[in-house]
Amino acid sequence: MPDLPDRGQNVMASSATDYAGGAVTVLLAAARFGADCVHAGAHGTGPHGDLVREALGRDGITVSAPPVDDLDTGICVVMLEPSAERTFVTTLGAERRISVDSLGTSGPRPGDLVCVTGFSLALDSTRDPLLAWLPALPPEVVVVLDPGAAFAGLPEDVRLAMLEVTDVWSSNAEEAEELLRALGHEPPSDLAALTTAVAPLLRGDAVAIVRDGPEGCAVHVAGETSYVPGFPQAPVDTNGAGDTHTGALLAEVAAGTAWVEACRRANAAAAIKVTRRGPESAPTAAEVDAFLAGDDRARA
Repeated sequence: MPDLPDRGQNVMASSATDYAGGAVTVLLAAARFGADCVHAGAHGTGPHGDLVREALGRDGITVSAPPVDDLDTGICVVMLEPSAERTFVTTLGAERRISVDSLGTSGPRPGDLVCVTGFSLALDSTRDPLLAWLPALPPEVVVVLDPGAAFAGLPEDVRLAMLEVTDVWSSNAEEAEELLRALGHEPPSDLAALTTAVAPLLRGDAVAIVRDGPEGCAVHVAGETSYVPGFPQAPVDTNGAGDTHTGALLAEVAAGTAWVEACRRANAAAAIKVTRRGPESAPTAAEVDAFLAGDDRARA
């Protein structure tokens, strides 16, 4: 749409398309980087649930739990402006019907990475099963938190319970800053320092990644923090860029890539994604290879 409507007014959109998004975007990016992926969440019986399953199936992603009877997957209306900024209105549906048993159908094994979104912690229906299931996972399972904008505003006991089982934090800078403010700390303005400040809040010798859009990201691993430059592009759609980054990053790490190099490749994946419409447009590993081979900064 050309811009957001004033309150009570209307604006004409130039196009409208239905996509599978949210967790699907993370999984598609990871699968296109060669990872074996499982959707552990809930999905509905209806046209939106069908859309989710079709999108996952095209990239060979397993759906572990059966569909929720008599309830469709909810929708998120994304309003995209010419600047590529997006505004959301979200409804709730079958994706909120999880249980310890339904999560357990995914069967994570030692060495697997389990990615959790902070938005799943905002409601009791998903929060309680997750916080019961995650501590019972084998200690060798790596729990990854993509906190989203919701996380900093959660009750303190919920935040602490999630941080205590988090091995990898992957967020944008604003989300990291809001968490530190919620804990009573003034966040550093430097991206590397901000990332370093998040790491001690997590479990054990955790990894922290904080993104800053086209500027790239910083990663704290094994006691050291590195800044990894981004690849600025002229964006047409930023919806799903962060999820694409997370999926590509985790697939690279699962394949044995070192964290700093995995972040560089994830930065490239997100850079490609913002030049494409829709959250299902994550690039493949081969496309990132070609992008990096043709970019002077990547070769340096």
